[in-house]
Amino acid sequence: MFLSAEELRTRVGELGAQIAEDYAGKDLLLIALLKASFVFLTDLSRAIPTSHKVDFVELAGYNGADTGGHSRVRLLKDTVIPLAGHDVLLVEDVVDTGLTLNYLRKLFELRRPESLRVAALLDRPYRRLVDDLPVDYVGFTVPDEFFVGYGFDVDERWRNLPDLRLAKV
Repeated sequence: MFLSAEELRTRVGELGAQIAEDYAGKDLLLIALLKASFVFLTDLSRAIPTSHKVDFVELAGYNGADTGGHSRVRLLKDTVIPLAGHDVLLVEDVVDTGLTLNYLRKLFELRRPESLRVAALLDRPYRRLVDDLPVDYVGFTVPDEFFVGYGFDVDERWRNLPDLRLAKV
């Protein structure tokens, strides 16, 4: 086991308390990236004692001939709630290179939210390919390992585990 259910619960509770303090009196909208972020979002939402809204996006990466073999991101599911007027907090499972997060930040900034910040359960800042990409709330800085549990999967399995484990792939 890498992180126990208790360690996750404690840290997510701390993040929720900090977010509630930072967004007191604001119109907070949590937007999670499907699928791995849904468990973190659920626990984080419950840890924020103030009223807020929740929405989801789903992205997919692809390699196209027109991109020279480089990965691109495409939007599979967009938000339902308009971002304008909301203080938006993107809820990410893990931030690695920052390419996906950078794509979403640029897309969402065009929609004129009051503010746009990021909460990530796991962060790997040493893997960043995008300069100046703020991650405002970080649960844990982790090594370059593959995890299962707490929403993370291997071939759509093991998301249901209450803790975070190193995957044997």
